[in-house]
Amino acid sequence: MGALQASWHRGIEELPERQWDQLLAAANGSPEPLPFYRWRWMVHLERSGSIVPAQGWQSCPLSLWRGEQLVAVAPLYLKGHSYGEFVFDQSFAELAARLGHRYYPKLVGMSPVSPVVGYRFWIDPAEDAAALTTVMLELIEAFCREHGIFSVNFLYADPAWAPLAEAAGCSRWLNQQSTWSNPGFQTFEDYLASFNANQRRNIRRERRAVEAAGLVVTPLAGEAIPPSLLGRMHGFYAMHCERWGPWGSKYLTEAFFDAAARDLRQNLVLFAAHPTGEDPAGEPLAMALCVRGGDQLWGRYWGSAVELDNLHFEVCYYAPIAWAIDQGVARFDPGAGGSHKRRRGFVAEPRISLHRWFDPGYAAILEQWLPGANAQMLEQIEAINAELPFTAAYDPPHAPAPEP
Repeated sequence: MGALQASWHRGIEELPERQWDQLLAAANGSPEPLPFYRWRWMVHLERSGSIVPAQGWQSCPLSLWRGEQLVAVAPLYLKGHSYGEFVFDQSFAELAARLGHRYYPKLVGMSPVSPVVGYRFWIDPAEDAAALTTVMLELIEAFCREHGIFSVNFLYADPAWAPLAEAAGCSRWLNQQSTWSNPGFQTFEDYLASFNANQRRNIRRERRAVEAAGLVVTPLAGEAIPPSLLGRMHGFYAMHCERWGPWGSKYLTEAFFDAAARDLRQNLVLFAAHPTGEDPAGEPLAMALCVRGGDQLWGRYWGSAVELDNLHFEVCYYAPIAWAIDQGVARFDPGAGGSHKRRRGFVAEPRISLHRWFDPGYAAILEQWLPGANAQMLEQIEAINAELPFTAAYDPPHAPAPEP
């Protein structure tokens, strides 16, 4: 094989779409790459003005080549803040300030504003993944030291890749998020039967409240989504964010939703709440935007033009779960946050982030703290799941706990 050549880029667009997506598919062992890492998804984040330097994100992916062949790539961003990550490192920033260090900018690896498990260095299966992981981390460290960057942080890491990064010098930090998994339900009633009697009554009552208000939720997937409805979805998204003021997490521009209508619909599912008997593609009163890839569904954004108790639960949880069961979807990740998810069958699971800090004293403090913090997080996850409102006989599926 030819010699390796490394390149840093100023954006995803500098890399070839066909080779990028082929590499992702090969590294995943699947013909369908994770939607959030597809070339077009990531490029449209940049082209739309959503993920750009003016918003605190400077795209700087690293690639490895053998001649004209792309053999590895790491999506990376220089960041001037910690927003849009959903792995909350503000305590790390405070410690750095107390020790007299400048925490920002930092280097981050993730699919921007998407708390989705799967980050890794995408490496051609014909290559030695461990060796190239080490090479790329050495290149990243040299880049950070040259430019005075304090840390590199890989968020929502693929559990299969994490040991390679740890062997090459990264430190593991555990957080948690809740996910619904289908153990073999054939109907929504099967799902309800997994709960204790009290929670079954609660869920039925919440769904009846939406029905009594004269609303029904209709799923629209892929090419069945009218492009105009994604423009309407942006309006709901913006409205919902604005209700939270400075904490509204409004990251995506209208141009991104326009791009989704053109190029990304194949992976999208909209859940539209509308008056019974009316066209769901007309003027829905509320909507949730989900993303599908293979047998997984991810909940992303929602918004509503009406204030109605339980409408959020129906649009964002119950209707997607019913659709997932019907479509044979195995896992539904509804997004970060929200203790109310647990009462609806979402099981707490660990999420891995990987970090390297380039000041030895600072790194020593956190490396001493992390084992205890990770063990405590696993205990917290176990305690959360012990209180889920399932029947005594039901053992919900969940991801195996990684070592702390």
